[in-house]
Amino acid sequence: MTLTNQNIEELLQLCKSNNQRAQLEVYNRYYKAMYNTSFRIVKDSFKAEDIMQESFLAAFTKLDGLNDSSTFGSWLKRIVINNSIYYYNKNNKHKDVPLDDVIYKVEDDQGIEDNELATIKASQIINTMKSLKDSYQLGLTLHLIEGYDYEEICEIMNITHANCRTLISRAKESLRQKLLTIA
Repeated sequence: MTLTNQNIEELLQLCKSNNQRAQLEVYNRYYKAMYNTSFRIVKDSFKAEDIMQESFLAAFTKLDGLNDSSTFGSWLKRIVINNSIYYYNKNNKHKDVPLDDVIYKVEDDQGIEDNELATIKASQIINTMKSLKDSYQLGLTLHLIEGYDYEEICEIMNITHANCRTLISRAKESLRQKLLTIA
């Protein structure tokens, strides 16, 4: 019986009955994205690997709590991000959020630049983001890169909605000002 052709809903049903082959297939489908998500927050490859694996274990034990199996990917990503943020806050590490693996679309007035110029601009943006305060880096990463809305960021960072809006606004303005000084 091959599991690689099954959809996620079927695999999750098998996972609920502790089918290890199904769990391995789910793991193989999601581990790279979950590792990258964790790594962008904790900035330590070994810890990101640990967090990713712990998150999969937690997800497999809590599958009965998942109402809609079609949302498994985003549900798992939320677990990974929460675990990563918890580790980040617990260890109070204040290093840069590495964003080297993120692909940016950089546009000018005429539309999307050619790849070489876009890569140069993306590199400048990445390096500039690394110079921002840790909370700004984290807020911008969650909002712009991970795609979380303000309510989700409030929950993840444990801040109020007003503080979240202010944080993102100030982070964007700080990034904008630093980019203007480069140009």
